Amino acid sequence: MLISGQRVLGRRQVLACMAGVLAARDAWAAVSPAQPIARNPAWPVALTMGTGSAGGTYAAYGEAWGAAVEAATGVRMFYRATEGPNEDILLLDRGAIDLAMTTLGIAHEAWTGGGAWTDGVRFRTIRAVFPMYETAFHGIARAGSGIRGVDGLAGKVVGVGPEAGTGGSYLPRMLQILGIAVAGFRFGGFSDLANEFAAGNLDACLLAAGPPVPAFLEVAQRMSVRFFGFTPREVAMLVRELPELSATAIRAGTYAGQKRLVCPGMFNFAICRQALPNSLVYAVTRAALDAAPRLVSRFPVAAETVADNISQDAFLPFHPGAARYYRQLGLFLPDRLVME
Repeated sequence: MLISGQRVLGRRQVLACMAGVLAARDAWAAVSPAQPIARNPAWPVALTMGTGSAGGTYAAYGEAWGAAVEAATGVRMFYRATEGPNEDILLLDRGAIDLAMTTLGIAHEAWTGGGAWTDGVRFRTIRAVFPMYETAFHGIARAGSGIRGVDGLAGKVVGVGPEAGTGGSYLPRMLQILGIAVAGFRFGGFSDLANEFAAGNLDACLLAAGPPVPAFLEVAQRMSVRFFGFTPREVAMLVRELPELSATAIRAGTYAGQKRLVCPGMFNFAICRQALPNSLVYAVTRAALDAAPRLVSRFPVAAETVADNISQDAFLPFHPGAARYYRQLGLFLPDRLVME
């Protein structure tokens, strides 16, 4: 997989309130839609998107770009809450959903059958559609807890997100590589873990999502917390052992009062079933990428949803409909990365 260089994630301005993050359809309604795309009568009436767990970035941003696609194409969008990309890929393979989002690390495990969750099965029915943004692995603890970095998690109870998500798959492995033994991991949706953390049932949470994570942005507005990242040495060790990771950072102020954080990162892509019509996937790709600039003020991660970032993917084949769009833009996409 491609290992990108140092990147900086974050936003130019902090979200004024949670409403702008969670009400994704309202966010889309506040901006004018892209030029409508002529509807093909051969397209399905509706598509279903797997959106990860409530309170996570996938859930909010997924519904935002989904609403843009619906407005531009006339194809109705439905949303299914899931545990994350692992479950989404299983559902895509069964034809239970049509669209989803995944980190490239989980996609690589699916494509090669390398992750324990795959049971050795290689999932070859998934196709890349468009690049989204980089996940930054970071943490949150109470301000008075004494936890200032991941080394402070030794002997603590730590929430790591849904078990069938990127955090559930990667964070226990990452701490093991760093030699940090926690008292226990708690798995669950972002909203559930945020409530557990606020209630004092968790010492800290590690987050694998595009910052700011909506559920924890809200927690930070209600109580005194500290967000933390990794040391440069820890990031270097993790990238060496897990080359699908890259060095990244979260800009200061992404969460209220948060300083710049150094973190491991991993890029996310929208994906689809291979059986979707080429013309429909072309329309989905165009509509989502056209919408991204108008969503940046409410979803800072949208600044990375640009066609040029297809270069982040060096292994997962693109759907031919998406590939046609990129090639029309004059972007290079090798034939080996396009598959029916």
